[in-house]
Amino acid sequence: MQEINQNLAEETGLNITHICLPPDSSEAEIIDEILKINEDTRVHGLALQISENLFSNKVLNALKPEKDVDGVTDINLGKLVRGDAHECFVSPVAKAVIELLEKSVGVNLDGKKILVVGAHGSLEAALQCLFQRKGSMTMSSQWKTPQLQRKLHEADIVVLGSRKPEEIPLTWIQPGITVLNCSHDFLSGKVGCGSPSIHFGGLIEEDDVSLLAAALRIQNMVSSGRRWLREQQHRRWRLHCLKLQPLSPVPSDIEISRGQTPKAVDVLAKEIGLLADEIEIYGKSKAKVRLSVLERLKNQADGKYVLVAGITPTPLGEGKSTVTIGLVQALTAHLNVNSFACLRQPSQGPTFGVKGGAAGGGYAQVIPMEEFNLHLTGDIHAITAANNLLAAAIDTRILHENTQTDKALYNRLVPLVNGVREFSEIQLARLKKLGINKTDPSTLTEEEVSKFARLDINLSTITWQRVLDTNDRFLRKITIGQGNTEKGYSRQAQFDIAVASEIMAVLALTDSLADMKARLGRMVVATDKSGQPVTADDLGVTGALTVLMKDAIKPNLMQTLEGTPVFVHAGPFANIAHGNSSVLADKIALKLVGEEGFVVTEAGFGADIGMEKFFNIKCRASGLVPNVVVLVATVRALKMHGGGPSVTAGVPLKKEYTEENIQLVADGCCNLQKQIQIAQLFGVPVVVALNVFKTDTRAEIDLVCELAKRAGAFDAVPCYHWSVGGKGSVDLARAVREAASKRSRFQFLYDVQLPVVDKIRTIAQAVYGAKDIELSPEAQAKIDRYTQQGFGNLPICMAKTHLSLSHEPDKKGVPRDFILPISDVRASIGAGFIYPLVGTMSTMPGLPTRPCFYDIDLDTETEQVKGLF
Repeated sequence: MQEINQNLAEETGLNITHICLPPDSSEAEIIDEILKINEDTRVHGLALQISENLFSNKVLNALKPEKDVDGVTDINLGKLVRGDAHECFVSPVAKAVIELLEKSVGVNLDGKKILVVGAHGSLEAALQCLFQRKGSMTMSSQWKTPQLQRKLHEADIVVLGSRKPEEIPLTWIQPGITVLNCSHDFLSGKVGCGSPSIHFGGLIEEDDVSLLAAALRIQNMVSSGRRWLREQQHRRWRLHCLKLQPLSPVPSDIEISRGQTPKAVDVLAKEIGLLADEIEIYGKSKAKVRLSVLERLKNQADGKYVLVAGITPTPLGEGKSTVTIGLVQALTAHLNVNSFACLRQPSQGPTFGVKGGAAGGGYAQVIPMEEFNLHLTGDIHAITAANNLLAAAIDTRILHENTQTDKALYNRLVPLVNGVREFSEIQLARLKKLGINKTDPSTLTEEEVSKFARLDINLSTITWQRVLDTNDRFLRKITIGQGNTEKGYSRQAQFDIAVASEIMAVLALTDSLADMKARLGRMVVATDKSGQPVTADDLGVTGALTVLMKDAIKPNLMQTLEGTPVFVHAGPFANIAHGNSSVLADKIALKLVGEEGFVVTEAGFGADIGMEKFFNIKCRASGLVPNVVVLVATVRALKMHGGGPSVTAGVPLKKEYTEENIQLVADGCCNLQKQIQIAQLFGVPVVVALNVFKTDTRAEIDLVCELAKRAGAFDAVPCYHWSVGGKGSVDLARAVREAASKRSRFQFLYDVQLPVVDKIRTIAQAVYGAKDIELSPEAQAKIDRYTQQGFGNLPICMAKTHLSLSHEPDKKGVPRDFILPISDVRASIGAGFIYPLVGTMSTMPGLPTRPCFYDIDLDTETEQVKGLF
């Protein structure tokens, strides 16, 4: 039978694998094997060939009904009995019996008396059900039933479900009736010899049933495979959205978050089309998504790609995250459109500092917000570990090179192990880079040994710093190496906040594990004394960094307050890096939502910074084309740009911001108009989302929407998601859908092949509105060095204040005719960009006089976090 199954499968184009368990396998061992196969997405059907005594309910019902091609599970049998045969798998043996009787023997089953003898369990139930559907009168009997002889005499058709005991004579079966054998042993040679005179009207041998049953089992396999393929194609999600009951006044963010019970993350994953083996669950409400989903869905059309950016913000922020979440809640929970939000993971520094969390706010949040804002799944900790391992490798290498001869250094770098000296894989790569085409460590010349063993790092050029995910101003400048064991090799260094690490930027821009490894290896940490870049590859640490980052590369799945999906992944600094969530999260989400769905992602700071970098850096790296920009504005920020008093975090707003002031709003709309124009430089339609606060008046709201449309916005819509959830952003969702239906004419702002200075000048003039740029001597020298080293064709990532279009934070509105000073230029070669510094740029925030941590606490009885916002 295995050979027959194999031949039939080959003819059909299916693969069959036989799993042979030991004969003494226990019930538990068989069930474990079945459960493994259930979760294997490569397997679409499972047939059991085990001894009858092992066919327990536990074993049979361990099978996934959708893979049960023999129709033995209670769910498949129940659907058959209920009359839903088209929704289930029917026993191939039972179907073969019916087909052979009707087609081979030509029996009309309507009104016939059928006796099924010796059948058990699922086969007996399936036969009875199918015969009854044909109008037959069906009786079931076991071989040792007292009235068996009478029942055999009365039957028109006898179906034998198991081997006939020797004590039951064949003469009990009336000559001329139709007998169908499903048993392996009935009418074998020895039995037949005892009754040579008996003649049955239509004897159908077990081989006939088995052959047809095998073919029907293959047919079930094909049906299962087709159904699986259909499920892989785009469909509208059957998402169970969570209901909101908004309160007024709106409670605190953490109270709202805690008032909603999130769906189990595995349920959410299944709803959006992820397979069980494509997620790794962390607790109840978070999961990592494996990159294998991209391979499975590679032929799936992408959905629409929406970027949420903002006008130049106040220090309080204008609610881009809240708008992003409100928009996807509106699209999916209220318009029944597949949508995904892709957000950055927040640093814990601001969470305990002054800014608080970044999970959105009000009734447009990611939940649970305390898990979102604290450790999540440990990605930032992995980045911290990898970053600091590389920092340790740099200083350790400098120490050992300064204290050892070439020979001693070489012997320690390529040690003798069990009498054999071998290069590691990464050392062979370094030899190749150096032009040394040797693989035997003993064959290197003295010059080659020195060249290989010494990196000769120029201490004054080290750019790689240690990092920590805590705001700590006292680590901005430190001295390292003061211990006696470091032999006097101390130097000045610093700590950055963890999200400022280039490894975070690499994580955000990579598109695969192999690409991440290559990017990590390319990271430049210093220059050697001859002016050549020193990389992580040169230090031999690339593989170790990749190991530390192997889980961090997987996007984190969470949900909004209304149960719609969110990816939280990567959170690079928005000034010295590009300030966008990961390319991988966007790519996976675009596949999962399908062609008619939407992926909404967010860019840090104002459109002049976050959006410009999203287009020129992230889209260049990913190859993705955005369809719509949602530009977030607030009446508060527009009043500030119109000449209103300064806004300071932690200080109550002046009355100009809490009372109607049409003139301030009108004057401040110049910043909104400029940001619309910046988006139009890239050829993408703009929808303005006015994030409405309770102090905004109808006249102010109407004025902003009118002026935005006059400035060229496709539409401008007031949004109320903070107070009522997705329902308050339905108009925005409709406007975004309509804008996305228009053809995107996306284009980059500059050609990366232009000289570095020209690219900087293009951004300064076209985006910021500067008259020109001014390079410091140090900046010019760095540009010359990077160009000479072959890095001149990288895109530009401007590091400047987010509080103004210019380099001066107090210059609001639209500053004009200013010269943009470039004080320094640095490079993130692994991430793939050069970042000019406009003025001084702090990469380690400090704590204020009263940090947020004063309000954060833990209820030790309930283990609930208190005080996050």
